[in-house]
Amino acid sequence: VSGADLILWVALPYACLAVFVVGHVWRYRAGQLTWTTRSTQLLERRWLRIGGPLFHLGLFAVIGGHLLGILVPKQATEAVGVSGSLSHLALLDDGTIAGTAMTLGFAVLLYRRTTVARVRRTTSASDRATYLLLGVVIATGMWATVGVNLIGAGYDYRETVGPWFRGLFLLDPRPEAMAGAPLVYQLHALSATLLYALWPFSRLVHAWSAPVAYLRRS
Repeated sequence: VSGADLILWVALPYACLAVFVVGHVWRYRAGQLTWTTRSTQLLERRWLRIGGPLFHLGLFAVIGGHLLGILVPKQATEAVGVSGSLSHLALLDDGTIAGTAMTLGFAVLLYRRTTVARVRRTTSASDRATYLLLGVVIATGMWATVGVNLIGAGYDYRETVGPWFRGLFLLDPRPEAMAGAPLVYQLHALSATLLYALWPFSRLVHAWSAPVAYLRRS
């Protein structure tokens, strides 16, 4: 394993994870008034009604697929009678549908933010960085799902990306696993890692605020 691999797949993920945790604590204690989505619904509703549900529903499904594909070892699904090829195919099919919905929703929201003048004026530097990283994460994820697996020769990321990701949280990093993965998977993992570091300083913090109070409103 080279020094660059140790930096990219061990040092950088742990650094971003530290920023993610400490940044959220700081943001919550020092800037609770900014813990919001900074909603622009009053400025434009038509495109938001289309892009918002598409993006968020697709995102939830994508996250669920990632949890099953990365956190659950391949051996665990085989132990309960689901072959590796069958579970891999199911994840690809679900990932394609969910990823397409999320991509379309993201495209609509991006179009809305760049073409509606009133919405564009509310866009901050952190918003631009968030959209950029999200765009890279989505693009590389769709390329890995559709371009590599459905159109191309295929690649089982659960044999490399999965062990690497689990190893970080088990304090048993395996940089050699990611070093041997295709470039598109490396870019996908790297952009997602950087997005975690940006998270506490962007409007993404609203993901942790469940709108429970809405249930009590008239």
